[in-house]
Amino acid sequence: MSESSVGGAARAPAERGRTSIADGVVEKIAGMAAREVDGVHAMGSGSGMSRTIGAVRERVPGGSKQSVTRGVKAEVGEVQTALDLEIVVEYGVAIRDVAGAVRENVIASVERMTGLEVVEVNIAVSDVKLPDDPDDEPEPRIQ
Repeated sequence: MSESSVGGAARAPAERGRTSIADGVVEKIAGMAAREVDGVHAMGSGSGMSRTIGAVRERVPGGSKQSVTRGVKAEVGEVQTALDLEIVVEYGVAIRDVAGAVRENVIASVERMTGLEVVEVNIAVSDVKLPDDPDDEPEPRIQ
């Protein structure tokens, strides 16, 4: 018997076991990476009423940050992942350039942090934030 077939002693520690990554983990990484790109105003639906309702639902104690995974859907397999993102862009930006920058930053971040191969990043631009649009965050009902 060879030494490598006895008890797996010759296998590297990193190869002894399995790591699985949840869809939500990849969605958080992608959401953060997309928001880092200049020209991205928000993630998710751009319609005013649904954004307001979503922001109220997504309020977290101690702040009014929207959910990191809003507007992001991931399918995660053993070694690959595919992502769908919905973004709202700032008025005046070149949408194609912003989408390309989002795609590059999301792929780089997800692949670096998870080791998964990103096979596709589909981006839907659902709205444009105009300079005179009111802030998306609703006023809190209680202080």
